Amino acid sequence: MDFIQTVIAFVVTLGVLVTIHEWGHFIVARLCGVKVLRFSVGFGKVLFSREDKKGTEFALAAIPLGGYVKMLDEREGDVDPAQKHMAFNNKNVWQRIAIVAAGPAVNLIFAVLVYWMLFVSGVSVVAPIIGGLEENSVAEHAQLPIGAEIVGLDGQSIHSWQDVNLALASRIGESGGLTVKVKGGEGNESFHVSQYTLQLERWNVDLENQSPINALGLIPFRPNMPAVLANIAADGQARSAGLLEGDKVVSISGRSISTWRELVEEVQASPQLPLIFEVERDNSILKISITPAQKKLESGRIVGYIGTGVVAPQWPPEMLRLRQLSVGEGLVAGAQRTWKMMTLTLDSIKKMFEGIISVKNLSGPITIAKVASASAESGFEAYLGFLAYLSISLGILNLLPIPMLDGGHLFYYAIEVIRRKPVSERIQGIGLRIGMALLFGMMSIAMFNDLMRL
Repeated sequence: MDFIQTVIAFVVTLGVLVTIHEWGHFIVARLCGVKVLRFSVGFGKVLFSREDKKGTEFALAAIPLGGYVKMLDEREGDVDPAQKHMAFNNKNVWQRIAIVAAGPAVNLIFAVLVYWMLFVSGVSVVAPIIGGLEENSVAEHAQLPIGAEIVGLDGQSIHSWQDVNLALASRIGESGGLTVKVKGGEGNESFHVSQYTLQLERWNVDLENQSPINALGLIPFRPNMPAVLANIAADGQARSAGLLEGDKVVSISGRSISTWRELVEEVQASPQLPLIFEVERDNSILKISITPAQKKLESGRIVGYIGTGVVAPQWPPEMLRLRQLSVGEGLVAGAQRTWKMMTLTLDSIKKMFEGIISVKNLSGPITIAKVASASAESGFEAYLGFLAYLSISLGILNLLPIPMLDGGHLFYYAIEVIRRKPVSERIQGIGLRIGMALLFGMMSIAMFNDLMRL
């Protein structure tokens, strides 16, 4: 059932984004007088199609890994002389630029509208209050006050832990001072605002195993989480041993367990070692033997895991923030969030080429499917946020100057504008082969990373 749900979430997510992207190409092509032969969501065998009054076939194909808009083009076949004026290749360079750029542009506009809708309807977030500091971390060296709320980072206003993560992500691999504004905290009045400077030195973050928040040494405040199980994986040790959602763990191999953190510590410290769980179920105490599986973290540390989550904690009302903006403010905030994600994506790509961020962070369809499914389970708000982020990633990826992608075509058209004549077919052919090699290499790395994460 989990597999089917993941597949459905993946197909729906990719289908929405591909349809939006190709609709951008389609609508601008129509506005420029280009005849569109086919608008397809998916590749391969056509499962369903219909034709409109203008002769465009709208198709749904069997392989849901993309889509395309096929236009009338003399380079791809014979064209009726009466329709030559409707061929893509006969349009001026500015019209061709508009048609090609429309796909990525619509992806970015879609993200702005999604964020705008979320901000206007109201986004509930948890206040970024510092619950603790990791020993010998950057945050501890700066002596940030426990219990303080983070309200600013490097001049950016902060409203949630997501804002903190995004602000910190842009500093990965960098050196220099990181300014942090906090309100309240130990020894201060609740309204008192103070500023600290944290010193970064080629700040490295293992994004596969930690968030920028964790890497900085910040421990977010969390209400006490009892060790009550939830989200038990169908193929994990917890399920096969007989643990059920709702079970409350009271001890592990004689050690009393009262919080989720204590449970995690005990399991992680015992890879492939048998443990005796005492759990409370229906007012009865059961003893269940479990041997945690093991996995190797990027740091080289081997830890145990059993494949289970915890029941979500109840947050104190004063810890929750409802960020609801007016229509105008929401549009501005949506555009700002989209711009932030765009610059962060481009910065990450740059740092990946520089070796600052590992290529292990590239993700393929398996990871996208799992995240889409998890965000859908977390609620419509979380799913929309993921959809907006993925739409931005798709838009930016397609704008990269790589032949085969929209950005590659735009690069050729830019040269055509400068030279006042098209790039030769021979050069475009060489570029196509280079582009195919680059894309195949990136897809191979992403798929390998996906499989290793499994």
